[in-house]
Amino acid sequence: MVTAPYPPGLCGQSVKSFSQRRVLTLLSASLLLAAPTAAAAPVSQEMVAPAAPRAAMADDSYLLGPGDQLDLRLFDAPELSGTLEILNDGTAALPLLGSIRLTGLSLNQATYWITSLYKPQLLRPALLLKVVRPRPIRVALVGEVERPGLYSLTTSETAQTEGGPTTAISGLPTVVDAIQKAGGITLNADLRAVTLQRRLPGEAPSFKQANLDLLALLQRGDQLQNPYLFDGDTIRIGRAEQPVAESIELAAANLSPKQITVNVVGEVERPGPVQLQANTPLVQAVMAAGGAKSWRANKSSVELVRINRNGSATRERFSLNLSQGASNGKNPPLREGDTVLVNRSGIAVASDALTAVGAPLTSMANIFALIQLLNNNN
Repeated sequence: MVTAPYPPGLCGQSVKSFSQRRVLTLLSASLLLAAPTAAAAPVSQEMVAPAAPRAAMADDSYLLGPGDQLDLRLFDAPELSGTLEILNDGTAALPLLGSIRLTGLSLNQATYWITSLYKPQLLRPALLLKVVRPRPIRVALVGEVERPGLYSLTTSETAQTEGGPTTAISGLPTVVDAIQKAGGITLNADLRAVTLQRRLPGEAPSFKQANLDLLALLQRGDQLQNPYLFDGDTIRIGRAEQPVAESIELAAANLSPKQITVNVVGEVERPGPVQLQANTPLVQAVMAAGGAKSWRANKSSVELVRINRNGSATRERFSLNLSQGASNGKNPPLREGDTVLVNRSGIAVASDALTAVGAPLTSMANIFALIQLLNNNN
C-alpha cells in the first residue's frame, strides 16, 4: 500500500487528485490480491501435494521479502530507474510512489502491482523488475534431526553430520543440504515421512505441503525427492516407531551420523564408553569392549537401556549370540547414548557373595593373628 503522496506526473500527463489516486491504488491492490495467478492459488495448510514432490514444487515462485535487492527499469523514464531495497517492514521506496509493500509477492505479481501504480503517473509505464541480490534463505528443521532449529542457507555453505567430515555445499540449497547443516538425521528418523511446507504468494499467509521419500533418493537416486528450498520453508522429519529394516544401509549415507558413543558395562573386559560406527549391532559393541568375561558373564541376559528424547527410558533383554546378524529383535542396531549391560552369571553371583561374606572374616582372622604375634613377642 502506498504510504507517501504522489509527486506531480510526468510527460505532460494531467495529475489526478490525491483522493482519486488513492482509490485507484486501493482498487489495484484489491484486484491483485483477489485474483492471484493459478500458480499462487491459496491452498489450505492441511492440503498434501500429489505424489511427485518436484512436480508439486516446480510451479512455485520466488517470494519477495525483507533483504531482497531489486533492480527497477522504467523504459520510458530511465531517470526513475534504479536499485530498490526491501526493508524489514516489507516495503520499498519507489520514485513518485513512495513506500509500497512488496513482501509476500512473486516477481510477476510485484511487476503487475508496480505497473498498476505507475499508470496514473506515466503514459507508458513499461518496466522490468528483477532480483539482483536475493536475501539469505531461512528454513526451519523440526523432528528427527540432530540439531533442530532455524537455519540460514546461502549458495556457499559447509555442513557436518555428527561425527562425520565437513562437507562443502555450493549452489542453491536443497532439502538434503539443510538436513546436513542440521547435523544429519537421528537414528530414529523415518525417511519415508519427510514433509516440506511452503508459503504461497499473497498478503495473507497460506501454505501447501508435499511429502518426500528421502529413502528413494538414497536407494535409487531419485532426485525429485530433493527439491530446492525457498525462504520460509519448513522441513519435518517423522519418527519411526520401530527401527527401519534399512538401518544398517542408512548408516553409510551422508545424512546419518558417522560415529556414536555407547556405554558397555558389566561383565566385559573393558567396561566404559565405546565409540562405534552408527547403527553398530549390540553384539559388535560387546566385542569392541573386549568381549564378555568367560565364566562371569550371563550371555543370555544382556540388557539394552535407551534414553529417549522426551526423557523416558526403555529396557530390553537379549541373548549374546556371536553368530546372529543384525536384527531388531535379536541383535538391534545401537543409537547414540545407549547403555549395554552384560549381567553376571549365577556362578559369578555366588562367588561374589562368598567373597563379600568371607572378606570380613579374613580381616578378623588377620587381626587375631597379629594380636597373637604381639603377645608371643612380649
